[in-house]
Amino acid sequence: MKVSYNWLKDYIDIDLPWEKLSEILTEIGLEVEGEEHTESVPGGLKGLVVGEVTFKDKHPGADKLSITRVNIGAEEELNIVCGAPNVAKGQKVVVATIGTMLYPNDGEPFKIKKGKIRGEVSEGMICAEDEIGLGSSHEGIMVLPNEVKIGTAASDFFKIEKDTVFEIGLTPNRSDATSQLGVAKDLAAALKINYDHSGNVNSPSIEKFKVDNNDLPIEVQVENTEACPRYSGVSIKGVTVAESPEWLKKRLRSLGIATKNNIVDATNFILHELGQPLHAFDADEIEGGKIIVKNLSDKSKFTTLDEVERELSHEDLMICDGNSNGMCIAGVFGGTKSGVKETTKNIFLESAHFNAISIRRSSTRHLLKTDAAKTYEKGSDPNICVFALKRAALLIQELAGGEIASEVIDIYPNPVSKKEVDVKFSHVNRLIGDDLTKDEVRNILSAMEIEILEEKGDDFKVAIPTNKVDVTREADVIEEILRIYGLNKVSIPSQVKSALTYGLQPDPFKIRNIAGDYLANNGYNEIMAVSITESKYFKEFLPMDESQLIYINNTSNMHLDVMRPSMLFSGLEAIRRNQNRKAADLKLFEFGRTYIKEEDKYKESEHLTLYVTGQRYEESWLNADKNQVSFYTLKTFVNNILSRLGISGYQESASENEIFGFAAKYHRGPTALVEFGRVKGKLAKAMDIKNPVFYADINWDMILRSLKKHKIDFVELNKYPSIRRDLALVLDTKVKFSEVEAIAKKAGKKLLKSINLFDVFADESKLGEGKKSYAISMIFEDASKTLKDKEVEKVVSQMIQTFENKLGAVIRK
Repeated sequence: MKVSYNWLKDYIDIDLPWEKLSEILTEIGLEVEGEEHTESVPGGLKGLVVGEVTFKDKHPGADKLSITRVNIGAEEELNIVCGAPNVAKGQKVVVATIGTMLYPNDGEPFKIKKGKIRGEVSEGMICAEDEIGLGSSHEGIMVLPNEVKIGTAASDFFKIEKDTVFEIGLTPNRSDATSQLGVAKDLAAALKINYDHSGNVNSPSIEKFKVDNNDLPIEVQVENTEACPRYSGVSIKGVTVAESPEWLKKRLRSLGIATKNNIVDATNFILHELGQPLHAFDADEIEGGKIIVKNLSDKSKFTTLDEVERELSHEDLMICDGNSNGMCIAGVFGGTKSGVKETTKNIFLESAHFNAISIRRSSTRHLLKTDAAKTYEKGSDPNICVFALKRAALLIQELAGGEIASEVIDIYPNPVSKKEVDVKFSHVNRLIGDDLTKDEVRNILSAMEIEILEEKGDDFKVAIPTNKVDVTREADVIEEILRIYGLNKVSIPSQVKSALTYGLQPDPFKIRNIAGDYLANNGYNEIMAVSITESKYFKEFLPMDESQLIYINNTSNMHLDVMRPSMLFSGLEAIRRNQNRKAADLKLFEFGRTYIKEEDKYKESEHLTLYVTGQRYEESWLNADKNQVSFYTLKTFVNNILSRLGISGYQESASENEIFGFAAKYHRGPTALVEFGRVKGKLAKAMDIKNPVFYADINWDMILRSLKKHKIDFVELNKYPSIRRDLALVLDTKVKFSEVEAIAKKAGKKLLKSINLFDVFADESKLGEGKKSYAISMIFEDASKTLKDKEVEKVVSQMIQTFENKLGAVIRK
């Protein structure tokens, strides 16, 4: 939201430096995010001064040029070549000195330089009004009154208005500060309490409003009073649509608002002055002389002022004529037919209060973020409608003439009264953390126009103005008091109080950092995706029971309509985005949550996901062969994470998750610790990803539960030597290494310290059909003594026998 310093001065008597005003606004909760310094004329006429022509002669080399000397109050007069036909000796003129930037009405800005024109030196420029942005005439130079003092800055003579426009980061709860007057009142309260200001605010007057006749009555019917709690309006006949006066255009331009005509500009002015949106209809286009506020049927067509035909929803509140033809999307945008045109002579002026939720939905549905819609969304004041209507009507009469040609219509079936809130003085001091006297509290509330209805001992009751929509509780009232009292005035306590706390064990934050640091140190980049995603992923790409999806009403990004039940697509979106920017070799990880609905209950789970795609290493002649990532690239990192966290004692089996083309699963009983593998090609293709993607989904909740039972044992390093034995087993191709490993560990008991698969050989011509060969190595140790070969051979013999009996293995000699 933009706030003009000059506009604020219309309401309160202030003359503070803009820097100090910016500081005060931020202190009262209207955070200034930036400032813009503007002038009513581009460039502010900097470098332009008043001079007197002391000499004029014809240019010897050009018939249409003159040689002049001009006195601008400097030690030496300026030699200036001038092409204006009306230049003459003795004139007071506007002179652009060397180095001045000029901003003409037409063309680009340019700098005045010393030079020669047809052989004659020129040390400046005598200006016409269009050359400096003061008018449109180019018939000759500007000639000023003789009494103007030589050397006067042009900006002073023409009284160039300078302004500072503050960009306010207005929070959604500040419905009271959506206007220049609302900000002025808040500012006046702070100045009164903290800067010895009177606190007086010069609000606009409507005393002169009167109904001239009843020649143009318009009947109004409100069918949907929930979406339109209040509707007021009045007719004005005999207006003249024309260009707005300069003062009005300056005010609107200072806020970045384009001007159109005096009627539309007047409604925009009142919107930003009072925070009450208005709309002017061409009264002659209101069929049946009646306005109906209603909802139209789905898929009704309506053409808005931007000449776009829009398809309406049955939820869109419409302002219709007597034949139920739409004239305006209520509180959002007007229509082409009933809008004010150059030929408009009679208008109906609307000032209404619409439901914030209804306006937000219509505004978002049609992607129309108008100033009126933004104001209604924050919650407009229902009790200002008629005041704003009369203020606008008077302004339109001033600008466009006309007569008030109807009584004021005001349909307000359920008036909104001020909320009453009970507060305790002791609670004020407890929450603020400072000792405010009762008088200080009373003065602050009075400055904010919050009335104290009754007071008894520590208790008091206040009536909240209806423009403060978000102030509904005691804590809200205390927050208002604190804003005006000043956060910077709250004293810093001399004591620091603390309490012993006991954190969760193991510390989830530390565990997360261990895994994250390991991955980051090994070339992974962490991604942080939002927890909402597109439902189409789980309808088209990875179908799941729709009853398990948790839908949300996301009005800002309507395609993001569900809480994510899987983290897969967050990573695939990141991969696609990077791939489209020529970054195809990726290692990514994300800590996040998934959300699913199960039998009317919502389940939220935490996960760590890994994604690898492309090449393992940067392109180089050293690793040109077998450089593509694979299932085993991912498995290495999964194993290392579990090992680093001390997770062991899990089983491995094939995963049947439909995400994967092929995958493995580590689990304890039926509960999966992690599933990992290659994402199905059709999923990658649907996401427009070219390279294979390998994905791991680690159940982080299960990891943390496992670590609660995890004990760290410190074991002395074995001082006795180890023995290695190698075996080559011919097995069916269906047999997995995990089966071999399980048998070996069971037979080896305490002596077998490790087992490793170091070679896989498959050749049917040598091994037979459906056969493969595993070469495994085993390390044996005993912490209490030196192992003998006989002891190891006994264990190995038991293993071989079990391999042969259970797996049908043949030992290669």
